[in-house]
Amino acid sequence: MIRLRNIHLTLASLAGPVHILRGIDLDVADGETVAVVGPSGSGKSTMMMVIAGLERPSLGNIEVAETDLGKLGEDGLALFRRDRVGIVFQNFHLVPTMTAHENVAIPLEFAGRDDAFAAARQSLQAVGLGHRLDHYPAQLSGGEQQRVALARATATGPRLILADEPTGNLDGDTGQQVMDLLFALREKLGTTLVLITHDRSLAARCGRIVRMADGKIAGDAATARVAEAAQ
Repeated sequence: MIRLRNIHLTLASLAGPVHILRGIDLDVADGETVAVVGPSGSGKSTMMMVIAGLERPSLGNIEVAETDLGKLGEDGLALFRRDRVGIVFQNFHLVPTMTAHENVAIPLEFAGRDDAFAAARQSLQAVGLGHRLDHYPAQLSGGEQQRVALARATATGPRLILADEPTGNLDGDTGQQVMDLLFALREKLGTTLVLITHDRSLAARCGRIVRMADGKIAGDAATARVAEAAQ
């Protein structure tokens, strides 16, 4: 599903070049669940942005879902995300002037689905928000907003879900409920999941943990081996 080779990302600054990613090599199989952990500033979110085609690397090759992202222009990348990738952010990223129903229908409408609103309703019902269709984000709790974001990310049946600290703005119990939904939806769809998290218990729910430090991959192991090493 994901193949990264020698991915570098360097940005210019007044103090000189800033090396954010420093030679990332990563393979993720179709249907795999992978947690990405590491300290703030280690490059986790930037790597996710590269995988999503939201950030172009300075060097290296990236293939996602049999697609060479380096060969796509901005329009091609937008179509790629629309058809194959669902993204869940820490800050929800809902359109404040649209209802929950409209927010979830957006990617379906972009995909040309005649049943966009019917499918959006089903997606919201699947996350327990069938009674909140006509509510705006400001009328929803943080947990409800993240459920809307989950419904939007999974409504198109993506092959890959990217989740960046999806519980970061939620309390413990609400975060647990949201993650239970995320894993249930992923299993139902058979989708590949890459989850960025600081929560060790969430990371342990994935089949594999990739640890990043200083823009590089510092560790990569199946969850069982990680658990054994911690004992």
